[in-house]
Order: sequence, then structure tokens, then C-alpha cells
Amino acid sequence: MNSTPTADNGIVDVIGVGAGFSGLYLAHRLTTAGWSFAGFEAGPDVGGTWFWNTYPGARCDVESIYYSYSFDEALQQEWTWSQRFAPQAEILAYINHVADRFDLRKHFTFGTRVVAATWNAAERLWEVGLDNGETRRGRYLISGAGGLSTPKDFDVPGLGNFTGLQVSTSSWNISLDDLADKRVAVIGTGSSGVQAIPLIAQVAEHVTVFQRTPNYVMPARNAELPAAQVESIKSEYPAIREECRHSPGGIPDRPATDRALDVPAEERRRRYERAYQLSGFNGVGAEFADLLVDAEANRTASEFLHDKIREIVRDPATAELLVPKYHPFGAKRSCFGTDYYETFNRPNVSLVSLREEPIETMTANAIVTPKNTYEADALVLAIGFDAFTGPLYGLGLTGASGRKLQDVWQDGVRTYLGIMTADFPNFFMVAGPQSPALASNVVMTIEQAVDWIADLMEHARERGATVVEATAEGQDDWVDVTEKTVAATLYATTESWYRGSNVAGKPSTFMGYVGGVGKYRRMCTEIAKRGYPGVEIDGQAQCRALGPIHEEIS
Repeated sequence: MNSTPTADNGIVDVIGVGAGFSGLYLAHRLTTAGWSFAGFEAGPDVGGTWFWNTYPGARCDVESIYYSYSFDEALQQEWTWSQRFAPQAEILAYINHVADRFDLRKHFTFGTRVVAATWNAAERLWEVGLDNGETRRGRYLISGAGGLSTPKDFDVPGLGNFTGLQVSTSSWNISLDDLADKRVAVIGTGSSGVQAIPLIAQVAEHVTVFQRTPNYVMPARNAELPAAQVESIKSEYPAIREECRHSPGGIPDRPATDRALDVPAEERRRRYERAYQLSGFNGVGAEFADLLVDAEANRTASEFLHDKIREIVRDPATAELLVPKYHPFGAKRSCFGTDYYETFNRPNVSLVSLREEPIETMTANAIVTPKNTYEADALVLAIGFDAFTGPLYGLGLTGASGRKLQDVWQDGVRTYLGIMTADFPNFFMVAGPQSPALASNVVMTIEQAVDWIADLMEHARERGATVVEATAEGQDDWVDVTEKTVAATLYATTESWYRGSNVAGKPSTFMGYVGGVGKYRRMCTEIAKRGYPGVEIDGQAQCRALGPIHEEIS
């Protein structure tokens, strides 16, 4: 098949959105298989999330040796990570290396954003509008825009009144030195706030942290990777990657079989301490099998971590504000930080609880609460993203019925496998909502999704078919599977960005599948073997059998 991007009178086989981890592998996988591909990236170069997120302390929270591609053994051997948790600059350097190695930039137009996409049923293709006024046409449209790439609105009362230096962690455009000797207010204590606050505190005259909900912040235990460890991992990379593909989290998980309450209290605390020193996603949360399904078991881990905070933070009142009391441990994504709690022992750092002192307004140089006025020369907004749906709605998708995606999902997200959605033919999402992306090593999830999409497209092409679409029945089955799976866990007890509650007016839908990366992969493989039940191919659909497939897979 002709793989030039001007094939078939300017109609390409595939239009891709984004040039981060998803978009680059998508371009590589599809063009290697002979599909013509035209990718569009809003940024000036590759990198996606790791191009934009340059705030102080930005780094991955999955260990670097696993947060990387597995599709090419030579690539695995030639790249060497320097740290347990790589910083943003090193991850971006890796992505650039991949783009160079496989000559992937030629497939993308940079500095160009997709702003509209309409399904043309008569011609069986997508008409895609770009922000430069052009329209491109493609048989398939695939989003690799990323789940955490659209910042939420800055809903801070009186924000426009502030005249000092203002910056967001999601679009950082200053030097850390620009905050030197300033009174800095930081709003938000999610992952970006947790990573940035300790570094800001080292240069600022004073830092006032405004916290709505305290999170569990685990010590990252970041360190340089010893050469012997790197050599050992590289020698076993194929086996390690296979283990990751079939593990719950997309990393070599520790298999936990013991239940927390079946273990004597003294031994349980000893094991938590050992896990706390290990840290990472194989830390405290991986010690017992029932921590995310049994509230009493979870309480034992939560209380252990509460005590750790009280031990570290010297001021009892500040420590109590930092203790997470509003959700079970692990029910919201835990953060990994370096000297986060220790930072609150510094004399130039103070903490304000927005639950006790909500922001009433801002003035030109202060934040005003019912109790106090906090003067500031600079404001750092670390208030998160419109997760998963925000990037998709930004594409301006109009489906076969003439309805916008946000209208179709007005009562909540509905997908098939987190990859497709009914009424949007030939449209795929890489690591989309209701996929395992939310609670996994996302690079492993990305590779699996791209491979499954490519296989389905190849299956349709071999049959001479030109239109594939999720059926409403298959989609209903998958929504039922995801809801039943999360209902059995403590995730279901907690409001968080996992279910969109951080964005005003967003329908409450849990944004992920939490049955495990391995189970999801095995189920997707079985679906393909059975001829893609839940998918309509040129108007023909296999019988729906998704629920039973999920129950059959261990």
C-alpha cells in the first residue's frame, strides 16, 4: 500500500493527534504496516506532556526503567536511564531520541492544533479542521492527545485582580530564579505541587501553600541507578517486559496474597516500615492484597502513614492539616515527593487549609480568606487537569448522528474498552477514558492500545471493510464491566479527578478500568480472537459477549 501522506487524492489513511508517547508509537506502528499517516501536534516539537510540563521538580512517578517503550529491543539496550525516577528533561531527551532513531518527525506537522473533526458518512472519512484554517481528510482519526494534557479552568475567586508574577505548573514559562526572594503563594497540592513546593521553598523569601485536600505523599527515594543494576535489567529486559504486560499495574508488581488483618499488628507495622523504605508503586500499597477492597485493612495502612507525617512535621497543627483524612490510602493516586513533608519544617513555609479558610477573593498583591490576608509577590497555580475528557472535547468531534462528543457523553463517559465510542466510526482513543491508563504504567498501556487498534484496522482492511465502530451493546457491556470492577474497590468511595469531581459540572464517571493491565490485555486479545464482539465492521457485528469474556479471564 502507498504510504505517502498524499495518497488517494490527499486523503490519508490515518490522521493522528499528538506527538507524545502515544502519537510517536502510533506513527511508527502504522507506517511500518503500510498505512499513510498525517500527525498534528500543537507544540513545536515532540514530547507531549513531557514537552509542556517543565515546572521545578517535574519527573515521572513510575520507575524510569519501566516508563519507556518495549517494542524495540535495540532501543531498550542503547538507552540508559540515570535515575530511579527520571526528571522531565531526561524523559524529553528520551522521546527526542526515539523520534530521531525512527525518523518520526517527518510524519507530523508541528505548531498545529486539531480544532474540529466531523464524520462524513457519504465518503466514509473524517474531515479534520486545523487551527491554521486548513481541512485535512483521513479514513481513520486516532487521538493520542493524552489524559492529562488539558489544564482545568483556574477557578480562583478574584484571580484577575492579582498583578504580581503568575505562573501555572501546566504551562511553566519562568525560571525558578524568578521566584527568588519573593513571597510565593502556591495553590494546589497534587503531584505538580508536591514536586515543585520543596524547590520553590529553597529560593523564595516565604512560601504559603494553599491546600484543599491533603494527599498521601510517599517518599520517592529517588537515586542514581547503579551501573550493575542497569546492566542486570538490560540483560533480562524481554522477560521483565513480559512480566509487566501481564501484571496489574504494568510494572513488575510484588504479588501480595496476605490480608492485612490476618497479620499480627507488630508484624504488620514491621512490613509497612520495610515497604515504606522501599517506596514506589511496590511500596506500602502493595504490601497486602486487600488494601483497596477492605476499609478496615486500608485503615491500618492509612494510620501507619498518618503517623509518619506526624513524625516528620514538627508543628502538630501543621502535621494535622497535612494528614489525609478525606479518602482511604490509594483511593486517589498517591503522590511521590522528595522532602515534601520536611519542607513544612522550614521557617519560610506556612500552610493554609482551604477547607477552613476558602479563598474569598484576590487583591493586587494578596489572597484574602475569611480569617486572613496573605500577601504575595508571585502566584503558582498547581490545580490540575480536566482529565481524559478535556483533551477529547478539545478536538471538536462531531459523530455520525451530528452530535458533539460532549453532548453524547453529557450524562457520563461511555466507551468500548476505553478505545472506541459508539456513534464515532473510525475513531480511536489511545489510553482513553475507561482504559487502564488511569492506574497503570501508561507507556505499557499505550503500546497495548496502539497494537490492538492497528490489528483491528488490519483485520478490517483484509476483509475489504472501510468502517469500524463500537456497537451500543458492546459499549454498554464495557461500561457495566468498568462500573462493577470499580464498585468492588475503595476507589468508589472517593471523589477525585479519577471521576472528574475536580471540574465543576463534569458528570461523575470513573475514568479508568481498575481490573489490572494484565487482565485487560488478555481480554482484548480474546476479543480479537473471537472476531471483535462489540465492534461493527461495515455494518456487520459479532454477537456481544463482553461480560462473559471478562468473567472468564483471570
